[in-house]
Amino acid sequence: MTSRSVVVERRVAAGQGPVWEALTDLAGMERVLSGVSKVEVVTEGAFGVGTRWRETRRMFGKEATEEMWVTACEPPERYVVEAESHGTRYVSEWLLRADGPSATTVRMTFTAVAPSGVPGLLAKLLGGVGARAVSKAVAKDLDDIAAAVEGGGSH
Repeated sequence: MTSRSVVVERRVAAGQGPVWEALTDLAGMERVLSGVSKVEVVTEGAFGVGTRWRETRRMFGKEATEEMWVTACEPPERYVVEAESHGTRYVSEWLLRADGPSATTVRMTFTAVAPSGVPGLLAKLLGGVGARAVSKAVAKDLDDIAAAVEGGGSH
């Protein structure tokens, strides 16, 4: 197995609770995240381990829909989402660290894990331009989350 990761961190001027709610509100995701055009929740119930949804977003100039599922959930501090596409497993880990009562540092680590036979795909996806594109998309998501929760705005 070969893996590559991209890490993006952002401080949000809101408490951990509202940030967690914004990040895990699948029904509101299309409104909050400008990069997401559609979310279809597959499972019922509260956000937690086993929650599944299909998310459509534009990446590398194309719309793509991936099914994602939660594999770890420790509210309001951490959750892990996985997806699989073309033999590559994608793992997104979200860490929320409280910085006092009204600030949270959000750190997202996006890792692509491919079988050893397809390292070229990883190099293309997360090498150079691909890593910058993924990093930029994650940073934009975090900016959108911050805009939704900072200053008491509704989300």
